[in-house]
Amino acid sequence: MALRIRSYLPRSLYGRAALILVAPIVIIQLLVSVAFIQRHYEGVTEQMSESLVYELRLVRELHLSGERDRAKQVAERLGLKVAPAAAAPLDESHAFFDFSGRVIQRILREGLPDVVAVDINSHHREVLLRAGPPGDQIDILIERRRLSASNPHQLLVLMVFAGLLLGCIAYVFLRNQLRPIKKLADASEAFGRGQILPYRPRGAEEVRAAGAAFLQMRARIERQIEQRTLMLSGVSHDLRTPLTRLRLELSMLDPGPEVDAMESDLAEMDRMISGFLDYARGDAAEEAVLTSPLKLLQEITMRARRAGLKVELLPLSAGGEVPEVWLRPDAVTRAVENLVNNAARYGDLIEISLSWTTRKLIISIQDDGPGIPPEQRELAMKPFARLDPSRNANDGSNTGLGLAIVAEIAISHGGSLQLAQSLRLGGLRADITLAR
Repeated sequence: MALRIRSYLPRSLYGRAALILVAPIVIIQLLVSVAFIQRHYEGVTEQMSESLVYELRLVRELHLSGERDRAKQVAERLGLKVAPAAAAPLDESHAFFDFSGRVIQRILREGLPDVVAVDINSHHREVLLRAGPPGDQIDILIERRRLSASNPHQLLVLMVFAGLLLGCIAYVFLRNQLRPIKKLADASEAFGRGQILPYRPRGAEEVRAAGAAFLQMRARIERQIEQRTLMLSGVSHDLRTPLTRLRLELSMLDPGPEVDAMESDLAEMDRMISGFLDYARGDAAEEAVLTSPLKLLQEITMRARRAGLKVELLPLSAGGEVPEVWLRPDAVTRAVENLVNNAARYGDLIEISLSWTTRKLIISIQDDGPGIPPEQRELAMKPFARLDPSRNANDGSNTGLGLAIVAEIAISHGGSLQLAQSLRLGGLRADITLAR
């Protein structure tokens, strides 16, 4: 039951704050309205009707005693209109919202023993009472305002107007208080996708403190990334200098199997250093731009085909035009090309597909290779992880950073990397999910 009620409640902070603000106002107005209506319509109407019963008894006693002229004169002085009963029956129905009408009918029947009918609908703002024994019945016409309190329309309208006015004022203040929280959430979400939005702490003290903490955290992360990139760039320069000297020295030697083996080791070391730098650098140095993912994948497919790979870009499964998204094109290109190269290393046929929803973009790469067992897929995305020989295939160029680099790029775009079995080709399926 609680879960069912929770599903109808608003999920956003603004909606919940508005509900917390509006619900008490509405409940208080309903309680006050019900209490006032019950007191005003029923209590006051009952008192006024009981007071008029005594005047009606006096008129009825004079009429029954034979003093009909005297009864008519007294009725006129009391503001009552007395006439012989008409032949047509009276209508005793009442509307469901006529609270005082039910009370009037009940009090008049209880106060006068020979009441035949009480009509509160046939005459506008008047009540028609028929009383007396058969053959000697009379109709007494009474003004409604003498029996019940007047409808408090002005008070009800004032309550509704005051509630709407207070709700509008509260809405303005609530929006101003929640706007800094919304901006903080937008800045945090953008930073998770690799974008830097201008943000200045505003609002209440707690919100300002959270905003200042976010700015400090963002600055520390950016400084750490920059320092790591500079450090690894220096390491790369220091390592490549002796590698270059070794290549020059090898080029001066006579060709032979030993020289070829050393050159192969130097090339592998160079690839390893490049892989380490790609993983450490990530995509922090690149700015996010509005990019068409379809054109990006088409360019990747054309380059892979020129390199001799069997790569096919599948037709779009989703309808409509492909949306443009904010991403780092070089980083996404590097991630997709890493997956394509991995797929080409272990399989022959590669398929790339693109799909999207309102909140995310999905790039899928499938191959017909041996795939990765489910229990090793999480390990495969960790840095420097090496799987069993069925996936490595004695390839010494594998440093264990390919999938880790792809996962880092996906996370920096507010997404993730997921590995599964390809239902179409039987090999590995890698899905890069990017936030839109």
